[in-house]
Amino acid sequence: MATTLSAQSLTDRQKHLATIAALEAQGDLVRLEPAILAALNGGVTINEVKEAFSQLYAYTGFPRSLNALGVLNKVLESGNPNWIEGKPWTRPALWDNAQKALAVGTEIQTKLSGRPFNYAFCPQNDYYLKAHLFGDIFAGDQLSAADREIVTVAALSALKGVAPQLAAHKAGAVNMGNTQEVVDELCKFLSDKGLSQCDASADAQAGAWPKGNPNDVYAQYFTGNSYLAPIQPKNLTNGEKSVASYANVTFEPGCRNNWHVHHGAHQILICVSGEGIYQEWGKPAIRLHAGDIIDIPEGVKHWHGATKDSWFQHLTSHVHVGDPESNEWLEPVTDEQYNEAHK
Repeated sequence: MATTLSAQSLTDRQKHLATIAALEAQGDLVRLEPAILAALNGGVTINEVKEAFSQLYAYTGFPRSLNALGVLNKVLESGNPNWIEGKPWTRPALWDNAQKALAVGTEIQTKLSGRPFNYAFCPQNDYYLKAHLFGDIFAGDQLSAADREIVTVAALSALKGVAPQLAAHKAGAVNMGNTQEVVDELCKFLSDKGLSQCDASADAQAGAWPKGNPNDVYAQYFTGNSYLAPIQPKNLTNGEKSVASYANVTFEPGCRNNWHVHHGAHQILICVSGEGIYQEWGKPAIRLHAGDIIDIPEGVKHWHGATKDSWFQHLTSHVHVGDPESNEWLEPVTDEQYNEAHK
């Protein structure tokens, strides 16, 4: 029976484990190397790092697991005597008893899920989950069950398209011994560090671009919550003005702005994450995905926002065309118009 951690905030050790897990999942080997160095220098043991990367093959695939272990091996070549090897690795006895591995794995899976889980639709995967993932892999003694869920939540947070699994493991992380406060802080930590594809307060994609702050100044012109992160070109010095303005806008599921018109500028939307909708007055709505670009002519009445079930991010640029620039905010997009745009 796992014991709930008494700490109400993430420890430095947990932050290191979460960081290397997220970078392993993203396959970002360039950032992973210094993150491993920081983890080892921060007291995470070599064998704990090995165990974390080994476990993650079940969630992120063998290629990313092996690549991460390769980076660890490269880091270890420097032979820093201050790094801690950790408890010696020993072969789990459970590996020699398939029937017991299935029984133990079933028990662990039930505890993690909060209820019995039987995937009768695909008996193969049901067996792999119980006997191998929660049996063989969880039998290792380098990481606690609570540690393992920190690693798993961090890795799944870094991946797109796994919101159901992430939601299950965020709940499972509490069932396996972490406090809810620790799990919430973990998600915020990953989001703040740019290591998460999900919003810290919801199991949905919000993208790798900075989410920014609540868009309070323009909230009256939005249905639902949005977030704004202004972007400043790096080559401009103090006092220099750009020919265009830039920002990243994040919409929560169901959020959209009012109908509006840009005067004195045309707007460019570059979609970077999630799924959104753009519509010009009198024209059919257009679905938007990462990589799509919309160039909105000056004076065209339009709206844009997220779909009902997805976060959405786009970069926006207003390119001046000579006349004084202004936004003319108009009526909200009605529920009927919004629902029609989904068809």
